This record gives sequence, C-alpha cells and structure tokens, in this order.
Amino acid sequence: MVSTSKIKSIDFYRKIPRDLTEASLSGAGLSILAALAMVFLFGMELSDYLSTTTSTSVVVDRSRDGDYLRIDFNLSFPALSCEFASVDVSDVLGTHRFNLTKTVRKYPIDPRLQRIGLEEFHAGSVPTIKSHGDEETGEDIFEHLGEGAAELDKKTFDVYSQQFNVLVVNFYAPWCPWSNKLKPAWEKAAKIIAERYNPEMDGRILLAKVDCTVNMDLCRSHHIQGYPSIRIFRKGNDVRDEHGQHDHESYYGDRDTESLVAFMVELVPPAVVDGKFQLEDKSSTNGTANAALKRPAPKAGGCRIEGFVRVKKVPGELMISAHSGAHSFDAANMNMTHYVGFFSFGRKTSWRSVHWANDMLPELDTNVDRLTGNIFTSEHENITHDHYLQVVKTEVITLHRKQSERIVEQYDYTAHSNMIQATSVPVVKFHYELSPMQVLVKETSKSFSHFITNLCAIIGGVFTVAGIIDSMLHNAMHVMKKVELGKQY
Repeated sequence: MVSTSKIKSIDFYRKIPRDLTEASLSGAGLSILAALAMVFLFGMELSDYLSTTTSTSVVVDRSRDGDYLRIDFNLSFPALSCEFASVDVSDVLGTHRFNLTKTVRKYPIDPRLQRIGLEEFHAGSVPTIKSHGDEETGEDIFEHLGEGAAELDKKTFDVYSQQFNVLVVNFYAPWCPWSNKLKPAWEKAAKIIAERYNPEMDGRILLAKVDCTVNMDLCRSHHIQGYPSIRIFRKGNDVRDEHGQHDHESYYGDRDTESLVAFMVELVPPAVVDGKFQLEDKSSTNGTANAALKRPAPKAGGCRIEGFVRVKKVPGELMISAHSGAHSFDAANMNMTHYVGFFSFGRKTSWRSVHWANDMLPELDTNVDRLTGNIFTSEHENITHDHYLQVVKTEVITLHRKQSERIVEQYDYTAHSNMIQATSVPVVKFHYELSPMQVLVKETSKSFSHFITNLCAIIGGVFTVAGIIDSMLHNAMHVMKKVELGKQY
C-alpha cells in the first residue's frame, strides 16, 4: 500500500499555513493592477477570437459561370437615335452577333439625358428589304410620271401635315445609294396615289419628299439619321406631347412601286360623303401584313441602351453603332458622345452578400467600375471611341451563415480610352480581355481551443508575474526595515 504521506509528496501546489501569510498594501495594489490587466487582455483575446483573418492567393480561374461571362451596361447617347442603335458582340473565336434585342432595352432620351416617357422603344431589327425600287426596263421611267412626289421644305411641311389626313414623307439624301434606288418607285407610287386620291379634291393622302442635305433642321427635328427614312404623319395624331415631341410612325417594308402603293392604300382613311363614311374595298391588300411594316418613330434624337449580354471568356468586343442593311448614314454628322451609367462584369450578386463581404473584409471594397459615371465627348463629329478593358476576377470565400452566400464573386478592370478620327460611320467599342488567373481571398476564424489556451496563458502569466513582483517588493521592504533598525542601534 502506498502511504498518504508519499502521495502528498508529489503535490505541486503546497499550502502555506494562513498564520504564516501576511497581507500588504503593495500586494493589494498590485493585485488590483493584475486583475485589471487580466480583464483587459481577456477582452483583447476575445475580440481577436471573434474576428477573422484573410489569406490571399492567385489561382487559375474557376468561376461558377463556366465558359461564359455576363456584361451589364447602361449607356446614354444624346445624338444616336434608338431607331438604328445596334448592340453587336464579337470575339477572337469568330463569334459575331448583331443587333441584340432579347436582353437589351432602348429608351429615347433628350439632350440632358432624361428619358422621354416611360415606354421602351421597340424598334426590333430592321427587316431585310427584298425589293429596293423598280427594276430597270431600259425606258425612261420618268416620261409619264408628271410631278410625282411633292418636294417639301420647313414651311410647306407644316402646311401639308395639317392639310392632309395622311402625309407620307421620304426623307432622303442625294448622295445615298439607297435613296437613289428608291427614287423611281417613290415617284411612280406618288403619281398612282395622286391619280387615285386627287390631292386637290380628296385630301386624304399625299406622298412627299424632303432633301435632308438642304433641309437639315427639318430632318433633325424629326430625328432622321438613316437615309432613306419613310415617315407617316396623320392629321390630328401628329401632335406634340408634354415633352414637345412628335408622335408618328416609320415604314420598313419593300420599296418597289407595287409594295408602296399597296401599303399607302391601306393607310387611306374612309371618305366622308354627306356626313357618312364611305368604306372602300381593300380586299387586295393585307392589313395585318402592312401593320407589321410600320413601327413608332423615335420621339427623340438620343437613346439610352441598357441590359446585359453573355460572352465567351476570350478577348472580344462589345460595339454600339448605327446599323442597317437598307439605310445609309452620314458619317460626317454622326456624333457618338456617350455617358456610362454603369459597365460591369460578372453575375449580379445579392446586396446582402456584398454588404456582408464588405463589412467583414473592408479592405477588399475596391471593386470600382472604372467607366461608371464618366462622359466621353466627341470634340466634333465622325469620332470613334475605343475603350480597352483588362478584367481580373476576385473570389471571396466568407464565413457567411448561409451556405449559398458564402462565395462572393466580383470583377475589377482597368480602362484605357481613346478617340480616333474615322472615315466610316463612327462607333463606340468596348474591347475586353479577361485574365485566366483570379485572386482568391479566403476568410478563416480562430479555433475555440486556441482561444482557451491563450486565455489560460493570460491568467496564469499575469498572476505569476504579479506574484514575483510582489515577492520582490516584499523582500526589498523587509531588507530596508532591517537596515533602518541596525542604524538605530
């Protein structure tokens, strides 16, 4: 049997009898300081335990988007009409997509970049015109045309638009090849319509034309940017709204005489005889088909383009331009000044996820869209704007409570912009190049065992150091007392 005395001999914490202990003022003061130090160090350790640390590394891109990347944008063009504004995407792999409309919206805006009305401009794609005027027959087509379409200027335009129920105007430019192809058919159609609906006696419809190289202000007031543009003005409907804008339609159908005449006949309102409407037989025309050939004309000369596109993760470009396969544009008068509302890469991240990541990792809140809020002004017309963007992805793995919101992806990019004098129709290009590498930021927390270990070290260390200091002070004071007693004797 092991005796009790032998077991007591291994006691690390041997007790001192209370009658041998002695309290002192210095010990009491030191004990208070030690307690305060332990409380302070405990708070510091608890704060460090509750906080997180981050580690940063560079790895190969492993985005959950796979091979595609989303680009969101909001661009305002004060001098580009929504009628012909086109969003095109291409890349180095040979992908070309023109006039994207499914995920892109267009809104007319005024020169102050304010939206005109609340409705989206549904221009759609300009249809492919199969017939561009009458075929050449070898004979002089103008021989039997007479006067043809009425030539209008600013004064006569206002008069005729109020005189005729329907005024259909061909806004053209003499240098435009499409306008020259349309001219014979337009003149012939004007004569046929005039013979059927005498302008002087009937007054229900008139075909006219406006030379935009001579009447630039008139064409500009109706936001004509592509030639030829055929606009339909209806008496009583072509009134100015609260923004001072006209409300009328554009024609996008075939341009041969037969198609033009059939369309114009469908536009003619019923005749009124003795106060009664006299309906005409228009069974030869297709009203439903004709309705698809006309669309609302733009109410303003500017356009806001917003939406998103999905592109492959290879170098490519997103281009905004005036585009049509059946219209000409005067490059010398095209102004591509634009304001960038926002231009960003990557999937839309929930506000809560971004807020959580920025709160936990404020040093990472540097994802600034370099182009957002900037306006790029053309010093004069015929200027192409090029923006070169180099994109880098940052992936943040946080300790969010929800598993689905623990990964936050954000893209940052550098932007370099340049203006070039163009000989063709000017455009705005966003050239982008994505890095194959990504920055990985991982958030980690301290273990509870590490916290308990440090807490024990704090309490034991402070207690031990304070005890040593108290012992040294007690012994020093005891020695000083002996010295003083020795001097007295």
